[in-house]
Amino acid sequence: MNTETFWTLIEDSLDHSPGHAERGRYLTARLAELSAEEIPDFQALVDNLCVRADRWDLWGAAARILGGFCSDDGFEYFRLWLIGRGRKVFEPAVADPDSLAEAPEVQRLIGRRPSAWDDDAEYPSWESLAYLAAEAYASVTGEEDEDAFDDAVAQADVYPAPLPDYLAEQHWSASDEAAAAVRIPRLARAFPLPA
Repeated sequence: MNTETFWTLIEDSLDHSPGHAERGRYLTARLAELSAEEIPDFQALVDNLCVRADRWDLWGAAARILGGFCSDDGFEYFRLWLIGRGRKVFEPAVADPDSLAEAPEVQRLIGRRPSAWDDDAEYPSWESLAYLAAEAYASVTGEEDEDAFDDAVAQADVYPAPLPDYLAEQHWSASDEAAAAVRIPRLARAFPLPA
């Protein structure tokens, strides 16, 4: 599987349903139509894109959208959600996290408390995207051993993402108004911190 096929599957799932649960079922079924050799490529691409998006400024953007705080796990699930929004949202967000302020998926959240967001269709988190390929692989191969799938993913022939240069990036807190105003000004205005 190449990146074009990967993004086509993701975007087809967006056309199929707005909800993560239904999209997950759709993607699992589509992946199960592939060969056992191709399915791990999907997971390897998800993993590589997660690494590409593992940046302090994007973490700050996620925290700001989520009300000022985003845990390690929360940021991983946010990055999976970002991948799930497709290439047209993912690529600009990795290049400039503040571009998320213009994404329709994020604009729909402005002015609403996170507790009012639909967990399945709106909340910017999609943990289960990380498990769909393993489910499809198990259904195709009958192999329930997670180690076998992990080995297949490690052997996948996809171009690995370069590791982020954490030393070149400065850690900052999304609750630091001065830093947020410089790094993610549109998101800082759109998602003021609760009083």
